[in-house]
Amino acid sequence: MTAENLHKIDTSKLDEIIAQYEGKKSNLIAILQKVQEVYRYLPEDAMIYIGTKMEGLSPATVFGVATFYAQFSLEPKGKFEIKVCDGTACHVRGSMPVLNAIKARLDLTDGKMTTNDGLFSLETVSCLGACGLAPVVVVNGKVYPQMTSDAIKIVLDTLLKEEA
Repeated sequence: MTAENLHKIDTSKLDEIIAQYEGKKSNLIAILQKVQEVYRYLPEDAMIYIGTKMEGLSPATVFGVATFYAQFSLEPKGKFEIKVCDGTACHVRGSMPVLNAIKARLDLTDGKMTTNDGLFSLETVSCLGACGLAPVVVVNGKVYPQMTSDAIKIVLDTLLKEEA
C-alpha cells in the first residue's frame, strides 16, 4: 500500500467490515460488496489490505474475485448509478436513443462513463428482467419503465435539482 494512497482508505473501516464477516475467506464476496458500498468501487489499496489482512488469502486472490464478477467495479462510480437495458425487447423499443440522450445530457463522451463531478455513472446492461416495461432504465435500484429520450431528461434534471 503506497503512503500517498493510504489516506484514501480507512483501514479501521476495512477491519470493521472484515470482523463483521468473521474474517472468513468464504465471506470474501460479501466483504467486497460491503467495501464497494462504502467507496462506490473497490480501491486497489483496499483489495491489497484485505488480501494481506485475511488469513488464507492473497491480494492476487482478492483481485481475481473482484475482476471475475461483473458486480464489482475497479473504477469509482457515481452517486447515481444509471443502468440502461439494451436487451432485445428494450433495444427494439428504443433503448439506444435513451442511452444517447443520457450521454448528451451528462456530457459523457469518448467512452467516459462517470461524470467529472462523480455524481453519475452510466452502464449498459444486457437485461434487467423487465421486458414488458421496455425500454427500462434503473437509477440506484429504482426502475423507470417505458423510457423515452424526453422522459429520461426529466428524470436526470430532477436528480440534478435534488443535488443542488
